[in-house]
Amino acid sequence: MAFSYVTHLSCSKCSRAYSPDAVHHLCSCGAPLLVNYDVRKLAKILKPNDLLKRNHDLWRYHELLPIRSPKNVVSLGEGMTPLVPMKKLGAEIGISHLYMKDEGMAPTGTFKARGAAVGVSKAKELGIKGLVMPTNGNAGAAWSLYSSRAGIQSVIIMPEGAPSMIRSEVTSTDTHLFLVNGVISDAGKIAAKAATDFRLYDVSTLKEPYRIEGKKTMGFEIAEQLLWETPDVILYPAGGGVGLIAIYKAFKELKELGWINSTKMPRFVAVQAEGCAPIVKAWKNKKGESEFWPDSRTVAFGINVPKALGDFLVLQAIYETNGCALDVKDKEILKEQKNIIRKEGAFVCPEGAAAFLAARKLRDSGWIEEDERVIIINTGMGLKYMNKEFMDLPVLQPGESIDSLPVMQ
Repeated sequence: MAFSYVTHLSCSKCSRAYSPDAVHHLCSCGAPLLVNYDVRKLAKILKPNDLLKRNHDLWRYHELLPIRSPKNVVSLGEGMTPLVPMKKLGAEIGISHLYMKDEGMAPTGTFKARGAAVGVSKAKELGIKGLVMPTNGNAGAAWSLYSSRAGIQSVIIMPEGAPSMIRSEVTSTDTHLFLVNGVISDAGKIAAKAATDFRLYDVSTLKEPYRIEGKKTMGFEIAEQLLWETPDVILYPAGGGVGLIAIYKAFKELKELGWINSTKMPRFVAVQAEGCAPIVKAWKNKKGESEFWPDSRTVAFGINVPKALGDFLVLQAIYETNGCALDVKDKEILKEQKNIIRKEGAFVCPEGAAAFLAARKLRDSGWIEEDERVIIINTGMGLKYMNKEFMDLPVLQPGESIDSLPVMQ
């Protein structure tokens, strides 16, 4: 068997084909490229039980990843994050089968490790020596760490307001970090010019085809962890929306393999913040693409993306699965985050909390039914967003006693 069954890249709009063995960014028409595989040939050879003998990381699905040679794999053990039952929260919301796919357990603490692992591995295979990317934070941290492991120079550009812990992750590596007084779209313009000026590989969201391939392994894992059954609903906090596009792609490939029910797909929900909701607005207006969202802002920093290059692919996944898009308020996100931590002991990030909040609202409206199986993607660990100035704690002197305790809830 071949290590990878990759065949070609194809344009997500005009279907023009490209070789996966040469450096490509966008199609000549300006649309993102997607990776294709000989899934029918693979279906005759690979069976679900074959995976049981493999390592518990995302490379267990290497035939459906774009790296041709195992010697080019750059890994920190990413993948196979837990699918955690959220029984207390589910009972409170009214969803009997509520699960969290906890990407906070990944290397670098976020799902961005998946895209970085596959993207950097392919960059190594293509002979890339230096790369540049704009980021809201977590992707930059992941790509800088994996690039260091691969021996590839990285240049990261992020908004000045990115969480300090994430900035520290980047600066701890041999990476050139630049902060911009603006949002990710401003960082993207600077990155594009730097790519040209310094001959760097531009790995902006969907400007290279391979990040999506790493993230689609979330979908493979969800199906495998559910014993190849399909969930009813998957909620995803969408900024650039690559993870949602990727998971949808994974389920389509699994259907083609014949590993899941060919008649059922999960309904996909894109969750955004009220202060930056271009995809929600487009969905409500039944549009195929979104418009730039001016003056975007939200406490869920990772989804503060005013205009996503792949917005039409996010909307396509929603429309084709009878899903929906929903925005939520910042104050409610922070309240939900605290509730999840206290009830379930799960230190979710604000973006993950936004998805849980959306599930609550969709259950209240009846869009989600009580007995449906619902998967929420927690995209990272909440610890990355915590600052000591938000803590107001009592300080005892040596020898002092605790006088009282609040009533435990």
